[in-house]
Amino acid sequence: MAASDPLQLAAAVRSACVQAALDGYERAQIAGLCQEGAWEVAVDAIRMVDLKEILRQTAADSSPPPPRGPSSA
Repeated sequence: MAASDPLQLAAAVRSACVQAALDGYERAQIAGLCQEGAWEVAVDAIRMVDLKEILRQTAADSSPPPPRGPSSA
């Protein structure tokens, strides 16, 4: 994925937010929170998504492989 492609970056952010919300909601339900409380936990999980990590991952995914030169072996 090219880090300079805004649509792919937006898709990565959306995916991370959806996953965070699902995970947060599930953990809250397991902990016994009501639906409203679980929803609040899910929203807080979205707020805590590490956007810098997503940028790092998309940049790493778009990095070209290291040049392959002649092998000395």
